[in-house]
Amino acid sequence: MSTQQYKLADGVRAPENGGVRLRYVTWAQYSAEWNSTLHTHACAELFFITGGHGVFRVWQDSFPVAINDLVVVNANIPHTETSQNGDLMQYVVLGVEGLETVTDISGCGLLHLTAEQEVISSCLRMMVQEIREPQAGCDGICQNLLNVILLRLRRREDFSLSASPAGARASRNCERVRRYIDNHFKENLSLDQLADMMHVNKYHLSHTFQQEFHTSPISYLIARRIQESCFLLQETDHSVSQIAQILGFSSLSYFSQSFRKSEGVSPIEYRRRHRK
Repeated sequence: MSTQQYKLADGVRAPENGGVRLRYVTWAQYSAEWNSTLHTHACAELFFITGGHGVFRVWQDSFPVAINDLVVVNANIPHTETSQNGDLMQYVVLGVEGLETVTDISGCGLLHLTAEQEVISSCLRMMVQEIREPQAGCDGICQNLLNVILLRLRRREDFSLSASPAGARASRNCERVRRYIDNHFKENLSLDQLADMMHVNKYHLSHTFQQEFHTSPISYLIARRIQESCFLLQETDHSVSQIAQILGFSSLSYFSQSFRKSEGVSPIEYRRRHRK
């Protein structure tokens, strides 16, 4: 994976775009070494495909993407991407604070760039040039280029971007815990570990997390594992025992019990019903 990222310092928000702020610019070219696992970010990402084609995954859903496609993923939405052999995907990712796409519960939007493609591609090329050799004024230039991109996108009648409502955001610690679970749900996590990481009492963490997300941290962890297991049961030939081990369940019986409680059927029956 050939990747270069430039993180911007705190700067002035752009009032003409609802106060959004560019946090980072990443240029990347996919390679076979890239570990395509679901992950989340604290801000929205604008994912511009600048070359090749591949598959983008959000939660359990996957869809093809190709050059001139834009994927907007809201903050804290699990996602990942894979390339297609023979035509490696290239992309520029903009991490944007204070922005979200108005979409369904998936928290993701897909748009194929048409008339605005030339202007947006030019802005992206200028951003990549800036981050490769950052000089004085780089942050301001990149922020202004983002403003141009957003104003162009907002002219589209089939796509909607809006400022993220501050009141809808989870508390900082709970959001960090949820994001950490999203990125590490295959590991052996405990409430004590999560609380230590946040430097808070585990009972306080459990209570505030329940208030924010209407579930406990451990229940959320299990739900993320079950969600991933559904994908593995449908898309791989791993045995049920292997899937339980991959996802960090302490035993096959605990995995089967948790799966049946969540999905209403056993893992084997789920695979039989949903196998493509």
